[in-house]
Amino acid sequence: MSASIPAVPRPAQPQVPGRWRAAAAATGLLRPDGSVASTVFAEMTNLALRTGAINLGQGFPDVDGPHAIKEAAIRAIEDGHNQYPPGTGIPVLREAVADHQRRHYGLDLDPDTEVLVTTGATEALAATILALAGPGDEVVTLEPFYDSHAACIALAGATHVRVPLHPTPDGFRLDPAQVRAAVGPRTRLILVNTPHNPTGTVLTRAELEVVAEAARSVDAVVVTDEVYEHLVYDDAVHVPVATLPGMAERTITISSAGKTFSFTGWKIGWLHGPAHLVEAVRTVKQFLTYTSGSPFQPAIAQALADDEAPRALAASLAARRDLLCEGLVAAGFEVVVPRGTYFVVADGAPLGFEDGAELCRRLPALAGVVGVPVSAFCAASPGDGDPSGPTTAQALASRVRFTFVKREDVLRDAVRRLGALRPR
Repeated sequence: MSASIPAVPRPAQPQVPGRWRAAAAATGLLRPDGSVASTVFAEMTNLALRTGAINLGQGFPDVDGPHAIKEAAIRAIEDGHNQYPPGTGIPVLREAVADHQRRHYGLDLDPDTEVLVTTGATEALAATILALAGPGDEVVTLEPFYDSHAACIALAGATHVRVPLHPTPDGFRLDPAQVRAAVGPRTRLILVNTPHNPTGTVLTRAELEVVAEAARSVDAVVVTDEVYEHLVYDDAVHVPVATLPGMAERTITISSAGKTFSFTGWKIGWLHGPAHLVEAVRTVKQFLTYTSGSPFQPAIAQALADDEAPRALAASLAARRDLLCEGLVAAGFEVVVPRGTYFVVADGAPLGFEDGAELCRRLPALAGVVGVPVSAFCAASPGDGDPSGPTTAQALASRVRFTFVKREDVLRDAVRRLGALRPR
């Protein structure tokens, strides 16, 4: 019998310097030992795959958008639109963005100097924050926040200041006093996401006027993430910050085609704003992707002329929202009914779950469904505005985000499964 071979100890992982560690820490992925955890989104998706649970955690459609838009992309490929497009985006798409903003919001844009096409809204956000903020600056965001907001602020070396959204029967709402307290002489950017992921709230004109007043008081730039601009429900109205008095000259507006037309994988986004700010962002953007999506750009230019497809999608999503919300309430959750986006936030506390992350890890076994804890969209440490109070992560610890951007039959199956949670 041969002797066993002694195990060879693995060498310690080398410490890699750079801003990546700050980005990991800002999004809660840096472990105490210095290693990086996978995101909770990846964890929950893998859990769904392993268990066969219905994945209501990731917010992507399970059907494609209009066939005519796909055909336009196919034609563009066949017509030879397969090499680098201009770094600013093809003229016809920039003109379509400008026309869209004029038609819907009365904004008058120069497509040559005030519109920039990007690789999705994520690149637009990254390029804007990297261009306009740096060490010594503060960037104010809402909390909960989309994780790329925190990561990009960390990559820029700026300080992240958060303003909490508070759950109410009328949705998640801002406290004007907390907005004013968060904005100060070091505030360089105020980053607003409305309609808001993950809460589904649509900020009111009055709330946005508070943000605008705060920005003007310290000469800050407002950056608006409006990717869900057309996905609003009931009597909610999306108000672009750039339409408020005195705000067009200090606002960068970001949106994309992914959510509006259900082509999230195409990654065609854009931003617009005053020429001097767009020039600054373009200078950084050209060293990120430079350009992308050549055959998709003319297809999206065509799509932006179609106002009916987004309206039909919003009507369909409103019905699917109601289906899921009713099922969650029947299962024992408390629900804040969203007025926009793909998402609903449900409170697991009435079911005895004070920890939404624990609930999400147990849901596949309990009900065959996967969600994402809202705490994943919050910072672990107190915000600069109120370090003595509980963190937003603590205040929303029992809440879970579910998506309703799935086929009706999938949602009906999910609702049936969630019935297993119903108190007997």
